[in-house]
Amino acid sequence: MQLDMNLLVALDALLDEGSVGGAAARMHVSSPAMSRTLDRIRHMTGDAILVRNGRAMTPTPYALSIQTDVHDVVLRARTVLARQSRFDIAEVARTFTIQCHDALAAALGPPLLAALRKDAPLAVLRMPAEGASDAQELRQGQVDLQIGAAIPTQAELLHEVLGEDRPMVVMRARHPLAGRKLTLRDYAQADHVTVSRRGRLRDAVDDALAAQGLARRVVAAAPTAATALVWVAGADLLTLVPERIGVGAARALKLKVVPMPLRTPALPVVATWHRRHEGDQAHAWLRGQVRRLVAMLLAPGDA
Repeated sequence: MQLDMNLLVALDALLDEGSVGGAAARMHVSSPAMSRTLDRIRHMTGDAILVRNGRAMTPTPYALSIQTDVHDVVLRARTVLARQSRFDIAEVARTFTIQCHDALAAALGPPLLAALRKDAPLAVLRMPAEGASDAQELRQGQVDLQIGAAIPTQAELLHEVLGEDRPMVVMRARHPLAGRKLTLRDYAQADHVTVSRRGRLRDAVDDALAAQGLARRVVAAAPTAATALVWVAGADLLTLVPERIGVGAARALKLKVVPMPLRTPALPVVATWHRRHEGDQAHAWLRGQVRRLVAMLLAPGDA
């Protein structure tokens, strides 16, 4: 069987878009031409690939099972071909997509955007909100880099620990606890807001308190650190922010920031990417910029 790489590229577009029209637009061909290509793919694989479901098209179980592999092959092929040309970041017309929590996005975004505008003027920066799945976007090539606190366990994901941060307690200046040293018992008895994109009301802090025979009352879960800070600014609540990365936003709202009265593990700052990017020079440049800028953000100094 003779392999036609164009069919793989078309299959990748069809599975990603979920429609003939969307795939045609992505590949700059007509819808009838893409329909003929889909027919060729069906003939070659012996599978329908996409089936009509009302007005939409639904991928078959076989199509879903090969989607990640097809996307990986297409991206690897592009990387191999890109290696043959002289690399110049100033000539890279590419969208770099980084996922991280909003406090880091606010701190990292400005210097990273400045670096792109200076050294990679044709590149575009995207920093979408964190997704529900920590690895799916990396596998599908929708995200170049994820930055969080978790060490990935999947074999296809690579990572680098960029540093670590520690949580600090934030409250408004008129909070009853703001005028004295925060004790562990005072902290446990206060009302708290957690930060969780999934709405979780419990985290590692509760486990640390339980080990001390204490428990706190979490009254709300905010989707982002910025939201939590706004809530804290208007009520007698406590929340946590990373010391180096999040304190600036808290102080901009004139909030009081104090150390945690509880020993908790440091928060690692971990960059994660898919193994397919090992030979991608533009991706390596992006990782280098992120490494440099995060190190600056986490450097010791006045928090």
